[in-house]
Amino acid sequence: MLELAKRALDLPNDPAVGSTFLIDNFKAFEVLDSRGVSEGFVTGYYEPEIDGSETPDARYSAPILARPDDLIDMRGERMKNWDPRFEGARRTNGATLEPYPTREQIENGAIDAFARPIVWLRDHVEVFFAQVQGSARVRLPDGKRKRLVYAGRNGRPYSSIGKILIGQDEIRVDEMSLARCKAWLRANGLREGDRGRNVLQMNESYVFFRLDEDDSSGPVGGQGVPLTPMQSIAVDRTVWPYGTPIWIGSDLAGAGLGTGPTGRLMIAQDTGSAIVGPARGDLFIGSGDRAGEIAGLIRHSARFIVLAPDGMGEFGGA
Repeated sequence: MLELAKRALDLPNDPAVGSTFLIDNFKAFEVLDSRGVSEGFVTGYYEPEIDGSETPDARYSAPILARPDDLIDMRGERMKNWDPRFEGARRTNGATLEPYPTREQIENGAIDAFARPIVWLRDHVEVFFAQVQGSARVRLPDGKRKRLVYAGRNGRPYSSIGKILIGQDEIRVDEMSLARCKAWLRANGLREGDRGRNVLQMNESYVFFRLDEDDSSGPVGGQGVPLTPMQSIAVDRTVWPYGTPIWIGSDLAGAGLGTGPTGRLMIAQDTGSAIVGPARGDLFIGSGDRAGEIAGLIRHSARFIVLAPDGMGEFGGA
């Protein structure tokens, strides 16, 4: 594996050479369910570009929080009497572990002593969708840009508020979009107890960030490297290791990508709490409003064909 990786780094920037390298050194495995049917599904995500401030004021009052000092990562832990659905914990006064607080509890001050604000945004809607995307570029009042980089989460289960609003007949499924969702939330109030705020808090998952200088490269994914538009994919890390090449076959014309059924080679470089299962992926579209429009339209079935280095044999999930 290491030798193969070293050889790949020395390849020229030539698609034909890269294609030949993959054909000569990898085997393809399609991900199928127990019936032998391809039932993959892809969504899209992007890096928002939003206005914010490093000091709170009348315009920017919703805080983005740094990773709290008391957060314990429980992913993969198998402890007696611990529910594995909760991937974050903290110690009580009695030194026992308890699930980390929910979004509602955090917003109501449950971790104020452990997490400091690093930047303020317009409202809870902007905070929420920066958390959903896992990164953002923040335009500061002096014109500088800084980047929010994922630093952890409270480990609570993720719930899609889009699905919640559709299920409550607030927004029709054929009308659902990022813009429509944001408009509904703001129209229904963001103060504590308002309908809009209540819907946001139905997603108990909460993401923490660090604030970095904007180096103009792509946002950093879970693998620790900058993401590349339409080449990086978020996967279920319990199934696929970072760096896995995955061929995604889908008709994304409805999202403005291509004119019909097509395929593209993606590299597993990120993960997300809503990305669960061997045939589930989230395509990184890019940064800015246009990327957000496209990402919001991607909810498509897809074939997942995973490329494994020769000599590995058949592996789990394929």
